[in-house]
Amino acid sequence: MEYLLIAVIILLVVVTAFMALKLAKSEKMIHGAMSNSENLTRLTENLLNQQAQLEGQLRQISADGAASRDEINKTLSDRLDTVSKRLGDSLEQSSEKTGKSLNDLQTRLAIIDKAQNNLTDLSNQVVGLQDILANKQARGAFGEIQLNDLVKSALPPSSYDFQVTLNNGKRADCLIRLPNPPGPIVVDAKFPLESYHLIRNAKSEAEIQTANRAFISAMTKHISDIAGKYIIDEETAESALLFLPSEAVYAELHANFPQILEKSYQARVWIVSPTTLMATLNTVRAVLKDSQMREQAGVIQKEVGILIKDVDRLDKRVDNLSKHFAQASKDIGEIETSSRKISSRAEKIEDLQLGENDQEDLLSSPPDRLQQN
Repeated sequence: MEYLLIAVIILLVVVTAFMALKLAKSEKMIHGAMSNSENLTRLTENLLNQQAQLEGQLRQISADGAASRDEINKTLSDRLDTVSKRLGDSLEQSSEKTGKSLNDLQTRLAIIDKAQNNLTDLSNQVVGLQDILANKQARGAFGEIQLNDLVKSALPPSSYDFQVTLNNGKRADCLIRLPNPPGPIVVDAKFPLESYHLIRNAKSEAEIQTANRAFISAMTKHISDIAGKYIIDEETAESALLFLPSEAVYAELHANFPQILEKSYQARVWIVSPTTLMATLNTVRAVLKDSQMREQAGVIQKEVGILIKDVDRLDKRVDNLSKHFAQASKDIGEIETSSRKISSRAEKIEDLQLGENDQEDLLSSPPDRLQQN
């Protein structure tokens, strides 16, 4: 619309300039020929005609401008409607996407809250585990529970017992009932956690030596206690197992304390961790299975002996039956022979009877029949 108005104004300026030029020329002509009034009159008429044409053109331009303005307004209105619709659709899609994103965000926040709660529970459990391990009795119960779980998962129920009181009055955490040899073997759980923490937290050389001495003293005492309490002649095996319920303590022992291992070998107390205990229990299970197979082998041999006797008895009865079959077959043969003889004699008798009938027929026949014969 603004461009159209500018075009109209420019056109008016051009027309005005043209008219000014024409007027200038007319003035020149008037000054040049003031005497010729007819020419002046004609020039005036031309100017009036041109002005009338200019006014008609201006009205036409104004009408065309109004029509163009209406068309432009309509076009602008249609385009504004289209833009408004697109904008509305975009806003609706954006609203849906935003709602979906908010729902996803709420779901993820719920998952994060749940994970945070799990972390809180886990931290509480870790704190509780630390409290348990800080108490010697609770720490011992923790080792016993882990020992029970490993033994139950690896061996049949008939091959072990927990909290068994031996003949010397000492109570063992676990007694694995192996066949002789080696015999029942005791497994006792020990957890030298305090001395191990001293080793982990030691920084200076003096602290390290003090912690090492404390760890060696604790482990030596445990080995001596197990050797004195749970290795009993004619009741248990000649060795026992010391169960450490921590792989870290077991690794520290094998890495830096070979003297403790040497003492355990001398006392016949084998130190095991959860992993090595599981391997040992698998070996024990193989031994138990082999023992059961040997027992079953004796039962099988006994049953095989009984089966052999039954087979011999069956062979004798089959021989007797064969003899009976042979006698029956002989009797049947003799019966068939007698039957053939009887049949042969019957045929001979029948032939004799037929001969007698022929003689009677000849005697009773008329003379002419005899002549014919």
